Amino acid sequence: MKTVYILNGPNLNLLGRRQPEIYGHETLDDIRTACAALGETLGLTVELFQSNHEGGIVDMIHTARENAAGIIINPGAYTHTSVAILDALNTFDGPVVEVHISNVHKRESFRHHSYVSLRADGVIAGLGTEGYQAALRRLGTLLA
Repeated sequence: MKTVYILNGPNLNLLGRRQPEIYGHETLDDIRTACAALGETLGLTVELFQSNHEGGIVDMIHTARENAAGIIINPGAYTHTSVAILDALNTFDGPVVEVHISNVHKRESFRHHSYVSLRADGVIAGLGTEGYQAALRRLGTLLA
């Protein structure tokens, strides 16, 4: 089975407790459980990671180069600031899908720009935590 890394950036460890009116009540563990079950039906193994540190995310992308066929990434606030994450993603040969729980285009103008989108093969925003499953389905198609 092919492996997909689901990478999450800063503050996503607080999902379900941080601004639930924006991000909902599901936790990263809920996302892990739902994606693992869906991944199984798609013939994919799912590994979920989270870091509040830019370098930690870069390190996970480097590890994905050797261990993963695809990446789903929600870089959190690093979406709008991190050339380092973009550069790391550019070293990854497999497909990448960018996910945002909220509709970033309905929010503050600084959230409208994404460095990660320059590398992403698809972008999903505003579907809540269901966006991770939509991204996984897309990777299932791309990796078939």
